[in-house]
Amino acid sequence: MDYDMSSRLSSLTIGERLCAACFPFIAIIEALIFAVSKCIEHHNHHSSPNQIREKALRFCDLTQLAGGSPFTLNEVEALYELFKKLSSSIIDDGLIHKEELQLALFKAPSGENLFLDRVFDVFDEKKNGVIEFEEFIHALSVFHPAAPIQDKIDFAFRLYDLRQTGFIEREEVKQMVIAILSESGLGLSDDLLETIIDKTFADADMDGDGKISKEEWIVFVMRNPSLLRNMTLQYLRDVTTVFPSFIFNTELEE
Repeated sequence: MDYDMSSRLSSLTIGERLCAACFPFIAIIEALIFAVSKCIEHHNHHSSPNQIREKALRFCDLTQLAGGSPFTLNEVEALYELFKKLSSSIIDDGLIHKEELQLALFKAPSGENLFLDRVFDVFDEKKNGVIEFEEFIHALSVFHPAAPIQDKIDFAFRLYDLRQTGFIEREEVKQMVIAILSESGLGLSDDLLETIIDKTFADADMDGDGKISKEEWIVFVMRNPSLLRNMTLQYLRDVTTVFPSFIFNTELEE
């Protein structure tokens, strides 16, 4: 088992091996959007006069968010419907709590999942334990096909920087690989695991100090463009077409 796994891993470039680590993150974000969109499909309703007034008051904020992202105004309004559904599932306070993210994905408000924890932590830009709508749009913008490559590189770095030290450390890569193997139902010997990590750092840690700096990460990603393959969600190019159920709840015009 270990030999076969070793052969397969050895046939991959270092970028492809780390690219696989991004897959659980992208899968979580995809699952989240599709799960909530199905709920919205079954709960479409016409806006009341109060809701229309509320939307008019939000118009300036949403316009500003759209102007600073790859999304159109209608798409930002559509994503707000998704956000409202998520942020009211447990506590109706207009903020997404980690338990609400957990509930949407796993139908249970508690449990441990490294990938969900990292997605939540990176979305939570203010580090106050909740995700605000502005943070939600900022994070989803990174996965838009039109997002700048530098934004994707920065976001991926923050995903791997588990301890938020400004470096990707050996133990963090090890933790990530173990979590991926666990999610896949696979197991490796300690020796093989260390071999994978050794190869990763031999390629990425240019100054040999045992950690990957932001500058080294940028060089590493530019040499291994496949690393960003899972940092793009093609359907975010036109949210309102892929999720027509969102349209029924929007009132704003471009």
